[in-house]
Amino acid sequence: MSASPEPAAPAPNPVLSLDEDPVGVLEAAVWAMAALVSTQRQALSEPLADVLAKDPERTAVLESVSLVRRGSEGLVAHPSLDRADPATARSAVEAKLSSLRQAVAAAADGAGTPEGGWGALDDEVLLNQGRASAATGRALAARIVPRLAGSAERLAAEGSRVLDVGTGVGALALALAEAFPQARVEGIDVLPRALELGKGELAAADPAVAARVSLRHQDAVDVAESEAYQLVWLPAPFLSEAALRAALPRLVAALAPGAWLVAGTNPVADDALRRSVGRWSAVRGGGNSFDTVRMSEELAALGLGEISTFPTVPGGPVLVAARRAER
Repeated sequence: MSASPEPAAPAPNPVLSLDEDPVGVLEAAVWAMAALVSTQRQALSEPLADVLAKDPERTAVLESVSLVRRGSEGLVAHPSLDRADPATARSAVEAKLSSLRQAVAAAADGAGTPEGGWGALDDEVLLNQGRASAATGRALAARIVPRLAGSAERLAAEGSRVLDVGTGVGALALALAEAFPQARVEGIDVLPRALELGKGELAAADPAVAARVSLRHQDAVDVAESEAYQLVWLPAPFLSEAALRAALPRLVAALAPGAWLVAGTNPVADDALRRSVGRWSAVRGGGNSFDTVRMSEELAALGLGEISTFPTVPGGPVLVAARRAER
């Protein structure tokens, strides 16, 4: 059996057709997502080929949506099932679990936005969502910072400071502190319960890394530091539109001259389903519907330059980087 990341052949018919029984197809799609997540979760500790072989009925579900196909030497998995980097694979599974749990909560709550936004979610969802952000932190450190003029050198200087807005449980802050051993990473969040969970995450981390991470209860609109940070990370979809507009000038002022702000944004989806789901899920969590294009325009209007965009993973956030001018 092969579980190599050879591309799966396209399905002869559309994977999701709602023509005859739309409700039944959507229900089956939920179970297909469950099959994907449970397979990926099991594959964190076992070879993917063995996981696929152990549960042929579940694997048949994946085959039905072209995530697995039968090749000349056995089963071939789509690349999205087989990730070489264990940390990235674990983060991806945690993100999908978080999304599924939020969808179940939305189904149970009915229409509208739950009171409290992210604060209304249980600890397990907060931990899964937060831990998934570590993958973004690693991508930011390894692939984005080296491409931002002067950023790597600034972060390599002793005493450099990074601001992690909306730090949640501190997973992204820990990833940045590990990648930049001279930097201090300051995480801020408005949700006390997430920060309490973050204390546990720091206690379980490498003490030398955790010692350079601090978490505090603070709203981004109350950031008052001036020219203090060599890097500001902003997960834009998690702030309400009003909070985002109020916070952006503060965050720009907090950048040292020549330093960079990097904002995570939702990509502009190609289809109506993903666009509408993205907006609904963001607003339900107390966030906003800004996409990559709009964020780029906002940062330019605030005087930042050298604006660039960086995709992460297919369907994942797009990072928008913008630089404060040197004196």
